[in-house]
Order: sequence, then structure tokens, then C-alpha cells
Amino acid sequence: MPQTTLDRVTPSHEEDSAKRRQIMDGAHKVFMDLGFDGASMGEIARVAGVSKGTLYVYFTDKSQLFGAVVQREAIEQGNVKFDLSPGRDTETTLRQFGQAYIEIVCRPQGGSAARTVTAIAERMPDVGRQYYNHVIDRTTRQLAAWLEAEVAAGRLAIEDTYLAAQQFMLACQATTFLPFLLQAAPAPSSARIAKVVDSATKMFLAAYRL
Repeated sequence: MPQTTLDRVTPSHEEDSAKRRQIMDGAHKVFMDLGFDGASMGEIARVAGVSKGTLYVYFTDKSQLFGAVVQREAIEQGNVKFDLSPGRDTETTLRQFGQAYIEIVCRPQGGSAARTVTAIAERMPDVGRQYYNHVIDRTTRQLAAWLEAEVAAGRLAIEDTYLAAQQFMLACQATTFLPFLLQAAPAPSSARIAKVVDSATKMFLAAYRL
């Protein structure tokens, strides 16, 4: 889209950061409500409260803006801290990790982001990889590192801790994440999550506890 000289004036760093956040907040709402295909730069500008000219100063097109929104969402989810301190009771740590993990992936914003990324990943594989690396792989590696410490301490016997971490995370998703992701059911209650995580923990320890 053509830009005027005024549109191209470079804002200060503080103004730039605030305006970028404002645009991305608006874009996040539009993408989560309408999906990538249903969203338009005009609607994003309207919801963000900026002109289309301003929008194009920060993002050249809808794909670039979508990638930035997904990256921010992925980084925020990936930065969630789990209590995986060494020396904690193994069973307690697994239960608390599983509960926290499912509460994160089944929160409304998280589900919407996962739905939107899944829908667009074939056309925008970089976005899919970015989400996977920042959210799924990063969380798996955090849990795998803790499992390695448990193996070294003689509490668990696991040959492939990354595989085991994925197994536990997927077991915690049973009957919780996919129904939520596909809008077949609302977000699971804390009681439901606790019941599923309890089962996943028992199965995991039956397989790997010494």
C-alpha cells in the first residue's frame, strides 16, 4: 500500500514500542476471533485504533503481522515457569507440572492460538515451526532435563527422557486438550484436569519408577 512521507516518519523508541503493542493487541483479537483468512488489515486497524497507513508502517502485510502475533504468544507461553526444582518429590512434581501444563494449553487464548496456527501451518510452515519450538519443544525439554536429574538420582529408569517427557505431556492431554482444541467441549475444570493428570502420573511412574 502506498505510504505518504508523514507515514514514514520514524517514531521514538518508546512510541514505537507502545504503538507496536497496540497494533499487536488488536491483531491478536482479530486473528483469534476471525482466524487468519477471515482477518483483514482494515479490520485489524479498526480494532487496534490506528490508521491503515500507520499499520503498514509497522507491518508490510497480514502474514508478517500474523507471524509476529504468533511469536509473541508462543514466547509468552514458552516462558511460563514450572517448578522443576531438583530434589522435590517425584510424584508431586509430576502432578503439579501436569496440572499447570494443561491449565496453560487449555486456557481460551492458548486454544485459540493453537487452532489458528494449526489452520495456517501448511501455508506458513515457519509460523508452525516457531510455535512448536517456543511452546511444545521448549516445555518438553524443560521436563526432560528434570527427568534426567531424576534418573541420575536413581529414582527413575528412563533411556530416552525427551520421549518420556512427551509421553507424559500427551497422557495429561487425554480427554482434555483435543476436545477443547476442536471446540467439542469447553475448557476442562480443575477437578477434571486433576483426575486426568493423576491417571497420567500413575501410568508414568508404573513404567519408569525404580
